[in-house]
Amino acid sequence: MNGYKHVTVLLKEAVDALEIKPNGTYLDCTFGRGGHSREILSRLGPDGRLYAIDRDPEAIKAAGEIADNRFTIIHGCFADAPSLLEPYGVIGRLDGMLLDLGVSSPQLDDPERGFSFMNDGPLDMRMDPTVGFSAADWINSAQADEISRVLHDFGEERFARKIAAAIVHDRVEAPFTSTHQLSSMIARVIPVKEKGKHPATRSFQAIRILVNSELDQVENALENSKKLLADGGLLSVISFHSLEDRLVKNFMRRSEKGIQPPRGLPVSEEEILKTRTFRTVGKAIYPSDEEISSNPRSRSAVLRVARRWGNGL
Repeated sequence: MNGYKHVTVLLKEAVDALEIKPNGTYLDCTFGRGGHSREILSRLGPDGRLYAIDRDPEAIKAAGEIADNRFTIIHGCFADAPSLLEPYGVIGRLDGMLLDLGVSSPQLDDPERGFSFMNDGPLDMRMDPTVGFSAADWINSAQADEISRVLHDFGEERFARKIAAAIVHDRVEAPFTSTHQLSSMIARVIPVKEKGKHPATRSFQAIRILVNSELDQVENALENSKKLLADGGLLSVISFHSLEDRLVKNFMRRSEKGIQPPRGLPVSEEEILKTRTFRTVGKAIYPSDEEISSNPRSRSAVLRVARRWGNGL
């Protein structure tokens, strides 16, 4: 296992939101390097249980350092939590579920993973490098229109067309294989630079989201929380960019309102109430100035919490 460290963002706040019961059953959907898992375990009694999921083999290795019979680590995607947890008989019985979305510091800091434009490495970006296609595979084969759409939709990159055209042009002579090769090309073609932000930031985010199907994974995980959590169970979600946060916020709003029938349809308030699956808890929580100062990567984080309400299924 590599020696790259991870500072857990909103550690206390995200776990506080779960209102840990000493004998409760919890799921950490994104183990990472175990910051949230260790905090949950520290609050559980001898009869409590914690399950954790991660698709990164390095995270699974890190989880091996936790010698605790109350803890179970599972290798896989958190979007597949129902099938991954089925053997343990805890579906519909979880008291809390935590998602810490996005990429972890060890993934960013290790050049070999290919996530970062700051250090040169192979253009990979897969959270699980044993499956799927790499960033290089996609960059060197996708059509310009597709590249432009991904950069615009997933990275909110306003120069998406310009970057896509340059990628398609340059790869004819030299296919893209390294992070530096791609980031330096983007820096060259973008006409306007944002102060304090590398020109490749948005593009790298977009490609990473595509390669790992991140937004689809988040949507599936949120929907799955309805069947995984017990009545009264808590959902605690940390997002790091607007696309993720929008999915979380909209999911919680829809779940709280319930199914809204067409106007004029004779549906009672009681019937609508049965379709409400979550109730939002409090307002969005952001890192303190102190946390941002000690860990600048936390500056874009936002925590949202909701409580499972009735069976509604």
